[in-house]
Amino acid sequence: MKLESADLSSLFSNTSIPDIFFSEYLSEASGDFIKVYLYMLFLSKYDKDIKINDLSKKLVLPVKTIQDAVKYWEDKCLITKKNTGYIVNSIQEIELHKLYKPKTALSAEQLQKSAENQKRAKAIDFINNKYFSGLMPTTWYPEIELWFKKYGFDEEVMIALFGYCFDMSALHKNYVQAVAEAWNKNNIKTFNDLDVYYEKQEKLKVIAKTISKKLGLSRALTQYEYAYIEKWVVDYGYSLDIIEIALKKTTSKANPNFDYLDKLLTDWHERGFKTSGEVQSFLNEMKEKNKNVKQLEKTTGYNKYDQRTYDNLDNLYANLKK
Repeated sequence: MKLESADLSSLFSNTSIPDIFFSEYLSEASGDFIKVYLYMLFLSKYDKDIKINDLSKKLVLPVKTIQDAVKYWEDKCLITKKNTGYIVNSIQEIELHKLYKPKTALSAEQLQKSAENQKRAKAIDFINNKYFSGLMPTTWYPEIELWFKKYGFDEEVMIALFGYCFDMSALHKNYVQAVAEAWNKNNIKTFNDLDVYYEKQEKLKVIAKTISKKLGLSRALTQYEYAYIEKWVVDYGYSLDIIEIALKKTTSKANPNFDYLDKLLTDWHERGFKTSGEVQSFLNEMKEKNKNVKQLEKTTGYNKYDQRTYDNLDNLYANLKK
């Protein structure tokens, strides 16, 4: 394949790389992909004709990696495929096309949104100064506008989103997008929604820590175990006092696990129990019925026949449902 430069006026002895490459593309690409791009950029100055196999040998990379890298940069529009090879495009020109928008007369709908746009502009400006020291890459601006429209966040939530990712030392688009998706799934639109969400998360952390301690776990909870707790607390609306009743039921188990706890709590939820008092009354009633069955067996010899055992809690639940 032949590599050509889109900017033939910059044929110097050095290979120039725009700053936008470091601020916008470097963090998202793998080391091998960056290696391929830089070498292609170097070769493009001299209109070199080079094959994929030659690149593989020169860069000491598998042919598949070279092919994947070329496809990656092609998707990013940094290179363009031609019949004879590829053109290494000007990154500055790419960014210019992204930013340029012809000025047209504003519609009535756009005029109505002018106040909202001004608020958003102030929020974006705050994000730029607070979390990027005034050097936010230009490609972030359309992304933020998209997130405003897609998720319906108000300005305070958008600022909080960047603040959270900044505190996590993960201020890159993929992570910000993932957090935004999570907040959207939890119906966060306003700052008040975000406060409620944070309260739920703190409550979950306290309950998760208590459960780990009660079960004698010295390790961190797995993602699936934490999902169980989130279901009990958020979906079922159960507080720690109800969950502790279930935890006490694990004392007779050799290897208590979250599956067993989930069976208990799900059964109580399906029965419509909302308070610890309702759960305890049900357990007392169940215990009394079990006691009566054993007494009947003892006095009448009923146990001489094959009957359903009530030693297993699940079996007893199934019997009571019938």
